[in-house]
Amino acid sequence: MAIGFGELKVFSGSAHPELAREIAAFLGVGFGQARLRRFPDSEVSFQIDENIRGTDVFLVQPTCAPVDQHLVELLIMIDAFKRSSAARITAVVPYYGYARQDRKDKPRVPISAKLVANILSAAGTNRVLTMDLHKAQIQGFFDIPVDHLFAAPVIIDFLSRLDQPKLTIVSPDAGGAERARAYAKRLGAELAIIDKRRSEDGTAEVMNVIGDVEGRTCILQDDIIDTAGTITKGASALKENGAERVFACAVHGVLSGQAIDRIEKSPIDKLIVTNTIPLSPAGVACSKIVVLSVARLLGQAIKSIHEETSVSSLFV
Repeated sequence: MAIGFGELKVFSGSAHPELAREIAAFLGVGFGQARLRRFPDSEVSFQIDENIRGTDVFLVQPTCAPVDQHLVELLIMIDAFKRSSAARITAVVPYYGYARQDRKDKPRVPISAKLVANILSAAGTNRVLTMDLHKAQIQGFFDIPVDHLFAAPVIIDFLSRLDQPKLTIVSPDAGGAERARAYAKRLGAELAIIDKRRSEDGTAEVMNVIGDVEGRTCILQDDIIDTAGTITKGASALKENGAERVFACAVHGVLSGQAIDRIEKSPIDKLIVTNTIPLSPAGVACSKIVVLSVARLLGQAIKSIHEETSVSSLFV
């Protein structure tokens, strides 16, 4: 598969080689040959084991935990490809770490999302392919092209096959209402929002459900589930307000700390996430978690970028 930027090559760091292999299989190309190792002091050692001069390289590496380790790996790999005369280097970052630090919301703090964008460019990245950024305006932090995909088609396809009557999409906070509304519109469902407030004495959180959820199947929708505190409290609030069943879905299942334990103990029937981030062994063992693959979606985008055709149809 060779177009203007030469032959298409798919490589991976250590963050999520399974996803990279899925993408390569979808594209019908071989998996890039390289050796990624570490020196005894933990420094990254990387060597490309094939000729990539004049090729179109797509490097798959979500910057998930351990975030700093995977980010530095990505930068070193990009530098190696640049110095080996790749025609173009696209960083495929399904999960963009540090995206939650995207503005100065208090004094004397960094804007880490911008810093990461700067260092990716400085390393030699020609373009970035990412998915469901925490805030869409992070695209503007880059001075190189960014293709920002959404996992909505994959998740909505799964939800539409649940065949649940009286469906309500629920945003776990006011900030996610626009995203939840888009899901509700596509599924022909109702919309509800959870308004989270501190009690007057500041000792507890009060979860007010805005919208009708009584006797309905509710789907809590978010972009990232990290510690699962917000989503599990939201599920309990929905049950207290008469919801019949509660599902939850998110693009990025970070699931750190006590997240898996909280989900197991919560009234959530199923948690639907995508494979932008590999699940931990505890996550794999959790019967409540369903993982959907975004390899085909990313593969379609890579094919369009390589062939210089429109990617617009995927931005939905």
